[in-house]
Amino acid sequence: MRKQNKHKNYNKVINKITKIRGKNNINWMNILKLAFKLDPKNASKIMKKINYDDKKISNLLNKLSD
Repeated sequence: MRKQNKHKNYNKVINKITKIRGKNNINWMNILKLAFKLDPKNASKIMKKINYDDKKISNLLNKLSD
């Protein structure tokens, strides 16, 4: 397969991922809104844990990109 065709195929896959991620982000935000509406105290605790782990993942990704 030629380089240009591979590039085009990568872009098609990336575009599909972008569409799926966009829908998933909406679902994620709906869950977040619901959690804070129903139980803000526990939702906040859970989000704090998620944020902590996300920061660890971000730090690891930074090591890979250095």
